[in-house]
Amino acid sequence: MTENGRNAKLYNRVIGWADMPETEMRKGVRRRVYSTDEVMLAHHTLDVGMDLNPHKHDDFDQLVYIASGRCNYYVEGVPHEMTAGTFLLVPRGAEHYIEPLEEPCVNIDIFVPPRADFAASLAYLDELP
Repeated sequence: MTENGRNAKLYNRVIGWADMPETEMRKGVRRRVYSTDEVMLAHHTLDVGMDLNPHKHDDFDQLVYIASGRCNYYVEGVPHEMTAGTFLLVPRGAEHYIEPLEEPCVNIDIFVPPRADFAASLAYLDELP
């Protein structure tokens, strides 16, 4: 998959978050996505008072990293206070959501393997030379 997949276009290429298109997902949530053939990073800029979205994934764990700000990250109804530089591993099948407490709140989610339902956010990679 490396020769024909995303990796071929990404090897030896520097790309910053600002180079990626930002998509507004819902009130107070904006997303940028970077993905190789093996791993995906989803960068979320979150506003205090955003629309909360409790949900779960049955087929993968989710590694959460807070790059800036402060939030409560709920897993199965239990709040975990997180600040810049902290990680939380959410197990597959667990209901979870984030509630920003301080802006700017930037949450980076790491998925292995990449999520198929985020593929539309990667269209910009097709335009790379």
